[in-house]
Amino acid sequence: MPTTVSMPQLGETVTEGTVLRWMKQVGDSIARDEAIVEISTDKVDTEVPSPVAGVVSEILVGEGDTIEVGTAMVVIASPDEDSTAGPSAEVETPASEEGDAPRSAVAPVTAPARTSAPSDRPGPRKFLSPVVRRLAREHDIDPSVIEGTGRDGRVTRNDVLAYIENMKAEPDPAPVPPPAPAPSPAPAPAAPAPPTDEPAKLSRLRVRIADNMVASLRTAAHVWTSMEVDYEQVERVRQAHRESFRRQEGFSLTYLPFIARATLDALRAFPVVNSSFDQQGRTATFHQDVDLGIAVDLNQDGLMVVTVQKADDYSVRALARKVRDLAVRARSGRVGPDDVSASTFTITNPGPYGSFMSAPIINVPNVAILSTDGITKRPKVITTPDGADAIAIRPLGYLGLSWDHRAFDGSVAVLFLRRIKENLETWDWEQQLT
Repeated sequence: MPTTVSMPQLGETVTEGTVLRWMKQVGDSIARDEAIVEISTDKVDTEVPSPVAGVVSEILVGEGDTIEVGTAMVVIASPDEDSTAGPSAEVETPASEEGDAPRSAVAPVTAPARTSAPSDRPGPRKFLSPVVRRLAREHDIDPSVIEGTGRDGRVTRNDVLAYIENMKAEPDPAPVPPPAPAPSPAPAPAAPAPPTDEPAKLSRLRVRIADNMVASLRTAAHVWTSMEVDYEQVERVRQAHRESFRRQEGFSLTYLPFIARATLDALRAFPVVNSSFDQQGRTATFHQDVDLGIAVDLNQDGLMVVTVQKADDYSVRALARKVRDLAVRARSGRVGPDDVSASTFTITNPGPYGSFMSAPIINVPNVAILSTDGITKRPKVITTPDGADAIAIRPLGYLGLSWDHRAFDGSVAVLFLRRIKENLETWDWEQQLT
């Protein structure tokens, strides 16, 4: 019995997605859990696996189409059913229990009715997917003249696109010139046209970032507050465990997991900062768990917020591992919907690039985002044990909080930052790391 695969729910807040690429075409065999289509959402690009094994019978949506969750995308027939619209389809069956070699079973199919589409013009008969037929029809192309690069010489979408590009590149036949008039003096050569700037097409990720940033500024009442932090306590522990941590974990121990751990405590002390604000519904949702979003730079090609679910359960070492794992997978395109599902609070970390102070845009529906800026050694006035003032060289840095003034006020923002500062400057981080 055929199975219809629909657009899945790729994340808690995702309502639609765009079909980027079909990994299989009509007539192709597919195994259970094998990727069949790549979908792009406002969160992440994801490969959707087939829930059954069989043969692709019909593709219902084309590449580039944006569809809602639940929309039927593709029909998969079982191997012993009619699966294509061509004369026949061969489906390889497994060896029998007696140990017979694999064999091919030929499934009879019904030939399609003749239409006026370009694929029915005279020429060698080739099987065409719905996407290819539509593309050829739109450009008035006879697919029989295109050399296919797909399986068994099948014409693919890319073959049609390449054919179209070649047609554009071919010069039109030169017209027969009329009788030439008497020669006249040659005009002076025209000056070469100055070079012009050419627009570049934006990537899907950049478009998503642009849409989200504009929506955030249009929605939230952004205010920024900052505070200086002395990282002396953290730095002593980092230096003491630097080599052993790298040997055990395979990467460096940075400031970020310490800041994240201190922030999680502050979020528990000030739960309104770990909430979502709905002005239209006149409600505020106070989240029971802290799902910590971490903004990851994708090698200067954009940003992606990955999420540590229930981050309150993590130690400093566990936070370091989890954030590292998510960042590596994000940069290699291996994150799934669960890795980028809705966060309740976000940290962005431009400090390693040398920032001084940053005022990031809130990752709505969060009501605040924390920026961890560069930490450098600078002189600071300290109080000695005997009560005297002295100048010391300390690792200092700024924490910046962009917050939504609709959700809370400046006193909460300052007290929240001060709680993080006090945690970083006074906690026993030696104990926190173990």
